[in-house]
Amino acid sequence: MILTIVSGVIVLSVLIIIHELGHFILAKATGCWVQEFGVGFPPRLYGKKWGDTIYSINWIPFGGFNKISGEVDPTEPRALAARSHIVRMLVLGGGMVMNLLLPFVLLAVAYMVPHDIVVGRIAVQEVAPGSPAALAGILPGDTILSVNGHPLNNTGELSRYVVINLGSEITLSVKHSDATTATVKVVPRWKPPAGQTTTGTVSRTIDYSTVSERLPFWKAIPTGARACIETLRIYINGIIGMIVGTIPFIPTGPVGIVQVTGEVAHAGISPLLELTAFISIAIAVTQVIPFPALDGGRMIFIVIEWLRRGKRVSPKVEGFVHSVGFMILITLMLLITYQDIVRWITGGSLVK
Repeated sequence: MILTIVSGVIVLSVLIIIHELGHFILAKATGCWVQEFGVGFPPRLYGKKWGDTIYSINWIPFGGFNKISGEVDPTEPRALAARSHIVRMLVLGGGMVMNLLLPFVLLAVAYMVPHDIVVGRIAVQEVAPGSPAALAGILPGDTILSVNGHPLNNTGELSRYVVINLGSEITLSVKHSDATTATVKVVPRWKPPAGQTTTGTVSRTIDYSTVSERLPFWKAIPTGARACIETLRIYINGIIGMIVGTIPFIPTGPVGIVQVTGEVAHAGISPLLELTAFISIAIAVTQVIPFPALDGGRMIFIVIEWLRRGKRVSPKVEGFVHSVGFMILITLMLLITYQDIVRWITGGSLVK
């Protein structure tokens, strides 16, 4: 329990601080006044002023914040709101950019530290009649060797490549039961019939063993970069899947993230880094949503101002809209947190 809470809080705090650091760097670089950059939330434990910014450590040890002058009101000193459209978009987008850059580092490190891999043979157990796999000539008893030229170690890797390529044609190398091999093309479906998988196959890893792997940095860096891009595609496809109804929508708040982070932490450093990278990408994508109080919602007001040829929405009106949006987000967060707490104390888990 202690490891779960500590690891979860640390991971979330690091991701929030990284996000705020993105805003901070861009605000400083463009000459905006950052009044305070804080680690944790007030009340303040310690603060020191360097230049014109107070750097603080606060009593509530979770996350961090920026206090940038004039985020809405252009009349404040060196206000962000008084800057050009491009500068404001850059500062608001800085947090999202940092949350997208961090996974490149995390995933590269994840491949450099020793981690276990399940290596075995991916055996096809079932093939649904009329499915993409059946039409491609895949049969029960076949072995799937690779996807788009990528050799496979286990069904987890197979599922990953299938999710990445939903709706797109993939090339599978298949070994038949008579020892002959074939190259077939399959298009994983966004919405397969009830009871079927996206390709129409049910597979499992057999004759497997667990091996430890550690890549040198010159291999880990490009591998981590590729994994980061793939993870972003998986997340976006997951959102699309929830929209079309093929993936269940399970909203998760900070408590749920703390729970799953703690559970994954028991599996080792590498899985924890991979999860942290995924959450970082999720934060970046979520912030793009054009909802008041989110970075994307603030960007919408800049776009509206640009479309109106510089005619600004009243700071009072914009501030009110963001306040209402913030209250809605807080209400939703409380409801989701209640759901997360109930699931946790009743022994439920988000980790399959």
